Amino acid sequence: MSADPNTLGIFVTSPQHMRHVLGAAKAAVRAGMKVMAFFTFKSVHLAKTPEFVKLANLCDVKDFAICAASYQCEGYDVQDVPKGLTGKQMATQGFHGLLLEECGKYLVL
Repeated sequence: MSADPNTLGIFVTSPQHMRHVLGAAKAAVRAGMKVMAFFTFKSVHLAKTPEFVKLANLCDVKDFAICAASYQCEGYDVQDVPKGLTGKQMATQGFHGLLLEECGKYLVL
């Protein structure tokens, strides 16, 4: 599959930029784009914020995930799926590879 120019991929590693992540996603949706997002490393702490659920609602279920290994490494139980996600959205770094392949535009925060 080739990269879709109407899909914005957001790769989130830092817990410091949720306002920007949510703002970019909202702007992309307003522009008629699809948004894919993946949270890893320290950004998994954002899964416990109200903004995380707002972002999850902007994405299709198959297009939004967090790294289960990072979630566990940061002290969370992987069986405690964050609000706004399903168990299938607790993913591996393979989701990041999919994001790179499918998104015509890519943002790292």
